[in-house]
Amino acid sequence: MESKRQQKFAGVIQEDLAAIFQREGMGYLPNTLITITKVRVTPDLAIARVFLSFFKNDNAQLALHTIKSHASEIRYKLGARIKDQVRIIPQLEFFVDDTGEYVERMDKIFDKISKEDRQPETE
Repeated sequence: MESKRQQKFAGVIQEDLAAIFQREGMGYLPNTLITITKVRVTPDLAIARVFLSFFKNDNAQLALHTIKSHASEIRYKLGARIKDQVRIIPQLEFFVDDTGEYVERMDKIFDKISKEDRQPETE
């Protein structure tokens, strides 16, 4: 369970990282829209786990690797934005948020189940 402080700090990070990716995301991944779906912060506020979703990109793992290779640059830009609000700038850990893919797979399974012939119930 996250404290209110963690949730508030995660919201600040999510908002500022979204602005960074919106302005400079094309420099990291051309023709790809990067969305920050969720940010989780450790209790000591030293590590921020950032979950990303990539649109118009076929290889999410390659995109994630590209973002991770620019992590120190992204952290520096984040630090410039939030330096007056925090004591330390958290380390950034990036992960792929595959919730959309999971929902899509589940929808396909449910569609397949609904199209199958129903067997009469026997008592």
